[in-house]
Order: sequence, then C-alpha cells, then structure tokens
Amino acid sequence: MAEYNPVTPEIISRLTQIIGPKNITTDPEKLEQYSHDEESDTQYHKMPEVVLFPENTEQVAEIMKVADQELIPVVARGAGTGLACAAVPIYGGIVLSFEKMNRILEVNAENMYMIVEPGVRTDDIQAAAAKAGLFYAGDPCSGDSCFIGGNVATNAGGNRAVKYGTTRDQVYAIKMVTAQGEIVDLGGRLAKNSTGYNLEQLIIGSEGTLGLITEITLKLAPQPQEVIDLLGIFPDVDSAIGIVPKLIRAGITPTSVEFMDNDTVKSVEHFLNEKLPHSERGHYVIIQVEGINETDLEDKSVFIDELCNSNGAIEVLVGDPAKVWKWRKAYLEASRHESLIMAKEDLVVPVDHIPAVMRVVTALNAKYGVQTRVASHAGDGNVHLNILKGKTPDAEWEQTLYDYQHELYKAVYKMGGKLSGEHGIGLKRKKLMHEFTHPVELKMMQAIKKALDPKLLLNPGKIFDVK
Repeated sequence: MAEYNPVTPEIISRLTQIIGPKNITTDPEKLEQYSHDEESDTQYHKMPEVVLFPENTEQVAEIMKVADQELIPVVARGAGTGLACAAVPIYGGIVLSFEKMNRILEVNAENMYMIVEPGVRTDDIQAAAAKAGLFYAGDPCSGDSCFIGGNVATNAGGNRAVKYGTTRDQVYAIKMVTAQGEIVDLGGRLAKNSTGYNLEQLIIGSEGTLGLITEITLKLAPQPQEVIDLLGIFPDVDSAIGIVPKLIRAGITPTSVEFMDNDTVKSVEHFLNEKLPHSERGHYVIIQVEGINETDLEDKSVFIDELCNSNGAIEVLVGDPAKVWKWRKAYLEASRHESLIMAKEDLVVPVDHIPAVMRVVTALNAKYGVQTRVASHAGDGNVHLNILKGKTPDAEWEQTLYDYQHELYKAVYKMGGKLSGEHGIGLKRKKLMHEFTHPVELKMMQAIKKALDPKLLLNPGKIFDVK
C-alpha cells in the first residue's frame, strides 16, 4: 500500500482556493458524519482529514491534481447509504462529497434520455422521468435517499432488475475525472459500440477506485401502461422460490420478484407494529408484473394466481403497493432494530440455487447459534442475508462470523455464486474477496487498478489490496 502525506494547512489553503471556503470543512463534528456509511459497527468508522463539496467537474479535476501532486488519498462519497463501507476514508485524507452536484441537467423526452450530476437522488430522477411521461427503471430499495452516483459506482441492482437489469443497463455514458485530474467522456448515446474497450462499463461498479464520476447520461423508457403487485404467501421456502422458474418458463417476465422468509416477515411485523397476513407461517413472494392494457394485465394476474396456487400457495393477494413495498423496504431497519451489530451479506447465486442457499443458512444458524433475516431479489438470485449478532458474546462474535461466512461462501461458490450481487465489496468483504476470487482474476483487477491509479489515490484499501 502507498504511503500518504497528511493534509497540511498549506494544502487546505490550496483546496480552499479551488472550491471556496463554504465548500470545505475540517470541523471534527462535521467530519464525523463522513467517517462511515450505513454500517453501525464503529470498528469500520474512520475519520477524514477534510471534506470537500465540489460544485462542478472542473473543481473535481483541480482537487485531484492537488491530491496527485501531494500524495493525498481521495474517497468519493454519495449519500452514505452504502452497506459495504466503500465510502469510509481508511487512510484519512480527503472525502469528496458530491451532495452539491445535484442538478438534473437535461431531460430529453423525445429521445428518452436524461443527463444528471452524481448527487441527484434516485427518487428525484424517477420523478423527473415520470413528469416527462417516461420511466427510469433503476429502483434500489434506498431510492428515497441514495444518490445516482453511488448507484453507478456500485452498479446497484434493486427491485426491477429482473426485467430491466442493474444500473449499468440504464447508463449510456459517463463523464469522469481520472486519478491524475484529467476529464474524460466515456460511452455514448449509442445502440451499439465496438470501438475498443468498453471503459464506461469498467468504471461502473468500480466503487470509486478507478475514477470519479461527475456526470451520467441515463436511458429512459416508456411508462408501463398497467402495473399490479401480487403477494403470494407460501408455507415453505421451496414452494415460494420454486415459483420463479415457473414464471419464466411460462413466458412471463415480471418486473420484480421479491422474497421474504417467515422470520423476516415476523421481524418486519414487529418493527412496524402492523399485522401482516399469514405471518404465523407464511413466506412472502411479491410479484410485480406489467401489462400493455387492462385485459393483458388481468390475464397475466389470473395466470400467476393459478401458477402460485398450483405451487402450494396459502393465498395470493392483490397487494396494495404502498403496503407491500413498505414491508419489503423495512427489512433492513427491522433487522437493525433487533441487533445493531450484524453482517449484511449480499450473495448472488443462479436463481434455481436459492432454496439450496436457504438450506445452508438454516444449517449454519443451528450450528453457530445465530439468527438471520433474509430478503431476496429472487428473480435474479440476489440474496440479502443479515446475520444478527444478537446475544452472541462480544468475545465470540468475530470468530463466529468468520467461521459462518467461510462455510457459507464455500457453499455459494460451489453453486456458481459470488460474494456480492449489488452492494459491492468495499472494505467489509475485502478479505473474503481475496480468499474466494480466482488468483488470475484478482491479478487482472489489480493490474487495471495500478494502470489507471498508479499512486493508489482513489478510494485506497477497498475491494482488494494492491502492492
């Protein structure tokens, strides 16, 4: 790892000249909120030396030129809603917050695209698209608070990935600043492109380790004509998850297929203090489907109802969207209410292996005496697994978690799975990344990092180590 220099008063003066005194802080109380993301375990909290709030791409470029000259690490930050400690400044230095670069620069309804800065909330992008009679498909569960820059940096997935794909599938182009302070436009509003390496897709999902994204051109789509949310309630995991391949084989492409196991249903019920249907034993599958008209939607709904019932459903309900998505999105807060300390796993496996993962989880829970809460983007194989510390003694927690994770991921990788479906690696999964990634694959990633950021200034210490 590189040796970094401290942020001296002279460097502070130079940075102030670039962005102005109102856009810089060294106040310890203000710095604290930029020392962590949504991770509550204080061992992962690291204080920056200074936080900067640039207002445009040119300021970001000038900041990076100073960092490059002075060997100062720079960590880009969006809304701080990440779950993998990707925005934690391990080595102090500069946290570069994009919260003031929050403009929607253009909404082009005729050609169905939008140009935005990285500090725009995802919900605001969806609202702006809807106002223009269009649709932005990206829909992470934290959409009411997360920034689009963070979505792009982590390749966020979310609830509509089954039909529309992840964030990378919503992006035409990006503008970015390199580790040396150069400004470059990558990608383009093109249907296809075989002009050299696909660099914008390399940057998307790189967690701020390869460049700083300052502008994003997003794809928009026509508004769905008709939408319905169905809640299938099943007596066991196998019958619940088993509905997914049956839907796909039947030729229905749902927008969302979300799974909550019964322990999670009960946890959400307790947290919201709200009676949920069949919570005593029901495993939930939320199926959102679109139709081109009312008749098409009704036909699909009837077919899905019959399919769920033939697969053993206790009941199939037409869900109130406000309620069912509130239940689903309360998953993390409900888990945190039970245990402030937890491991938020984000594994992904082929869809047909989700029941096998659940069986592994059940066995590991019994073996290690812990509780878990599970919510899954079942339609794309992404399982969110919160391992609760609960009553596990402090002295035993780290070892218990280590042993649990290693058994879990040995099974996951045998199934053809990976560590993360959408949250990223960040700091929290870095050791697991080194252990479970093929050495040649890891070497290729490290070579790319060293080529684009030879001084290791951009978000150092994340995803993997580079010597």
